[in-house]
Amino acid sequence: MLKLSERLKKITTYIPEDSILADIGSDHAYLPIYCVKNKIVKKAIAGEVADGPFLAAKSSVKAYHFEQFIDVRKGDGLAVLKETDAVECITIAGMGGALIASILNNGKEKLHKVGRLILQPNLAADQIRLWLLNHNWKLVKEEILEEDGHIYEILVAEQGDSEAPYCSDEDKEKQVFFGPFLIKEKNHVFYKKWKREYNEWLRVLEELDKAKENPAIIRKKSELKKYIQWYKEVFPDENTERA
Repeated sequence: MLKLSERLKKITTYIPEDSILADIGSDHAYLPIYCVKNKIVKKAIAGEVADGPFLAAKSSVKAYHFEQFIDVRKGDGLAVLKETDAVECITIAGMGGALIASILNNGKEKLHKVGRLILQPNLAADQIRLWLLNHNWKLVKEEILEEDGHIYEILVAEQGDSEAPYCSDEDKEKQVFFGPFLIKEKNHVFYKKWKREYNEWLRVLEELDKAKENPAIIRKKSELKKYIQWYKEVFPDENTERA
């Protein structure tokens, strides 16, 4: 019995029905298997760069007898995709934001006919938002959730006006950092994540204040002070009881 994690299940809710999916960094191919099994997609490609996960994905697909629906391919990022694949949706989950942005950038010529990206970074989601903003991909939804003590963000983007989700009267850099949708919703997981970050910034700043100043330390202190100020702007009612 295939049991998908809550974060992967949440990702499947954004995959267009009856589409062709490419799951990059598919590991055991659990996401495409779940999507085929539940008739969310008609066909899928599972891409893996390393031998171990590639073979694990092939084995999983074979165990479910889904070889005719899921093509497991070995290759780096979007290099596994061909022009004839007609992929409509790409999922990339469980990696760092910088790596996901790099995969998108290195394979951007493969994205022209793709309708939707669903991206789930483990950290540095702002680096993905920045890439989307600079490459005409419009954020249409963001989610933040906690599972097994880890906090995850999910970004859903479609081709279009990448400036659209950002408020013109707000600092865009701050919105990219926190997420234009998440910063409006401010749910309890969002607060928990940034409260933890805020406390860490204060701790590091206190340590840096004791250190001998040099250009690198001055830059770092300036960056931390900016983040701390942003936090205070996002959560002005810090003492309000939260759900």
